[in-house]
Amino acid sequence: MCGITGWVSFHSDARTQTPVLEAMTATLAPRGPDAAGLWLGERAAIGHRRLAVIDLEGGAQPMTDRPEEPALVLSYSGEVYNHHRLRAELRGRGHVFRTRSDTEVVLRAYAEWGEAVAEHLEGMFAFAVWDEREQRLLLVRDRLGVKPLFWAAVDGGLAFASEPKALFAHPEIRPRVDADGLREAYSLLFNTGPTVWSGVREVEPGGVLVLDRDGIRERRYWQLEAAPHADDRDTTVERIRDLVGSAARNQLEADVPLCSLLSGGLDSTVLTALLADELRLREGPEARIRSYAVDYSDQAEHFTGDVLRTGHDTPYAIEAGAFIGTDHSTVVLDPRALLDPGHRKAVVVARDSPIGVGDMDTSLYLLFGEIRRHSTVALSGEAADEVFGGYPWFHSPKALAADTFPWLLVTGDEAAMPLNPELDLCIGEFRDDTYRTALAAVPHLDGETPVEHRQRELQHLSLTRWLRQLLHRKDRLSMAQGLEVRVPYCDHRLVEYAFATPWALKSHDGREKSLLRAAGADLAPHSVLYRPKNHYPATHHPDYNRGLQQMARDALSVEQVRALADETRIKPCLDTPPDRLEWGHRLRLERVVDLALWLDHHRPELAL
Repeated sequence: MCGITGWVSFHSDARTQTPVLEAMTATLAPRGPDAAGLWLGERAAIGHRRLAVIDLEGGAQPMTDRPEEPALVLSYSGEVYNHHRLRAELRGRGHVFRTRSDTEVVLRAYAEWGEAVAEHLEGMFAFAVWDEREQRLLLVRDRLGVKPLFWAAVDGGLAFASEPKALFAHPEIRPRVDADGLREAYSLLFNTGPTVWSGVREVEPGGVLVLDRDGIRERRYWQLEAAPHADDRDTTVERIRDLVGSAARNQLEADVPLCSLLSGGLDSTVLTALLADELRLREGPEARIRSYAVDYSDQAEHFTGDVLRTGHDTPYAIEAGAFIGTDHSTVVLDPRALLDPGHRKAVVVARDSPIGVGDMDTSLYLLFGEIRRHSTVALSGEAADEVFGGYPWFHSPKALAADTFPWLLVTGDEAAMPLNPELDLCIGEFRDDTYRTALAAVPHLDGETPVEHRQRELQHLSLTRWLRQLLHRKDRLSMAQGLEVRVPYCDHRLVEYAFATPWALKSHDGREKSLLRAAGADLAPHSVLYRPKNHYPATHHPDYNRGLQQMARDALSVEQVRALADETRIKPCLDTPPDRLEWGHRLRLERVVDLALWLDHHRPELAL
């Protein structure tokens, strides 16, 4: 895993711009703490920060096709899990390899297939290839958007980066926010393409962008399709087991220490069990995978259920670890440490965005920091809820009947910092228009029942929107600690198969995630198999709420914060007794604190 950046301009000579490329690359140092590399040609400047995971000695970047007068230059982030098979195929086509790295497989694959390279790759990745012969830049992002890739126009071309902060180190790109950016940030619709930053865009998941002297063109090489499903229940369960198992096995490769995130929920337990079984097959019956969970001191005493959480994770995680046979650790955080200004700022800087989830972001950042002391790669159960129908909205008559994004029924305006009405952002109209556009993109089959039709909409919205903000969160906070997180449930073959499976099969036992539960019935203890869905834990300590209220008061003393926030709707949250502060109102305060930190760090121009 790494950080990539650079630019191409047909109007200037990049060879004179080494300090600019160095500055852009340096902003990504946390993503790649092991090495840095630069390549500058007349029209292109390519930078790279490396987190060494596979072929520690041979995978240096930017990678070129030959040492002298290279025709191809690659800056690559991610993991291609079918690189062994592709290497054998490319050798059969006459390609010679110098390293064991998957990076070189991507480079040789581009040499063989050109712009069609993405269709041959399986994994999570974002990369840039500069083709000196064709004077062409190719930007590629993986199918589900696990790895980020941003770009912005510069004179005569464009600049690209794993994170916006690298773009802002280019002299032609400044941090600027307009009304469209605020709508994107605070509407909670999770569009892909536009960002909070004016002029900064994302390459679409499953997307390719090409820049040459004729301009910019974009295309999608992958997207969800509605396909008939002919398998019966037993066959479907068996196929799900095979697909999840295959994804787990493929993602276990690393030349560095590897672990699993084990929360005690169904998703992480099934995944960890499959990883543990595979590790024992490879290394012997005594092999044990490390697993990690997070908790808060005094959580057992102060835990109170809310709209997202039904119970305390730690006992389930410990039971699951013992059942599987992992080397399990619980990282226990002091809730008061989550208020540390340095930690909060580090999280906001990592995200490049004012939108986060407060203590849950800070605790994840701290958890990853502890894990990184022992492991360089972690595997996570992210995306199982979207793939298998785990969220409450899949099972709610209200969500089925609603004419809006389903998560807004859970979070709504309570979870979004209310913006100053004088800004006249028309968030409601923006949500309605975006929802219509989102529904128009949902593929359907002829003859679907109303229930199947609506469930396909909810699944598509969850996979193409809700999931993407979770993947952004996990990528940014893990890479800020130099930790690579892999997400096997995002394997595109699993996603395609599950999306095609009728809802009647996905809910065949009357519960959420029926197929995963059936497929993993022997992999988890009974208590975990039938445990209700539980979201990532938040602290419930009154001292945290009290400290958060004070931080929000301080944030509201900042003139720019007051210009953007609706104080009349925030101040009642400041006066609520700390032990009675509801989750949604607390999240409003988290947003105010993060907004102040974001404004202070980036000092953006506000063009409202």
